[in-house]
Amino acid sequence: MRKKIVAGNWKMNKTIPEGVELAKAIANGLGDAAGNVEVVVCPTATALKSVSDAVSGVIGVGAQNVYDQTSGAYTGEISAEMVLDTGATYVILGHSERRQYFGETDDSVNSKVKFALENGLRPIVCVGEKQEQREAGTTEDVVGAQVRACLAGLDGAQVSTCVLAYEPVWAIGTGLTATPEQAQEVHAFIRGLVAEMVGSDVADGLRIQYGGSMKPANAAELLGQPDIDGGLIGGASLAPDSFLAIVNAAV
Repeated sequence: MRKKIVAGNWKMNKTIPEGVELAKAIANGLGDAAGNVEVVVCPTATALKSVSDAVSGVIGVGAQNVYDQTSGAYTGEISAEMVLDTGATYVILGHSERRQYFGETDDSVNSKVKFALENGLRPIVCVGEKQEQREAGTTEDVVGAQVRACLAGLDGAQVSTCVLAYEPVWAIGTGLTATPEQAQEVHAFIRGLVAEMVGSDVADGLRIQYGGSMKPANAAELLGQPDIDGGLIGGASLAPDSFLAIVNAAV
């Protein structure tokens, strides 16, 4: 049985005090979800240490990005060692906004995934198609190519340490959401592809989140699908009540 994982991607929101307040409210409001659902919050880099200290041992903390070098003249970047030093253990990699605004490619994501794993971080690896690709009927071609490239060179043990997040680009911040049937279809396709790559045992245990305007109103139906193992939550993760409602829907 795969344990559901719900992660909040705060993106470029919340100051340090605001982030600590939000994280504490989530940790204190878990109720029956505590121990039954893995909960992770991913604040900005400036708040990682403070948030980690505030919720240590209760919920997980992740970074929103990491560079694929240990140190050096890479202005503005953050290393895996720096992330781990804050107490965070997860990192989101390959988010569509990183691809769109900062030119990340499947190859650069693959390099970051490998580096994160080598240095003890657990990657949440994002894949997903654009609206025009879905309309053209190429969703599986696009998502399949991303999965193959982002996980290239990894063995089964490394893949099993990852979490995959299917986030249709057309459903991020738009208010649009894939239907439960659409999301399930792609999740099942991803799991089957991973089975081809590293074996069915790894694929059966791999957690695949849905990310794309999941909110309290649709969370239960999405999370009730057999291959949807949680959510990577954007806007709804910025308010404790809405985020906790999604967490509770995963119980």
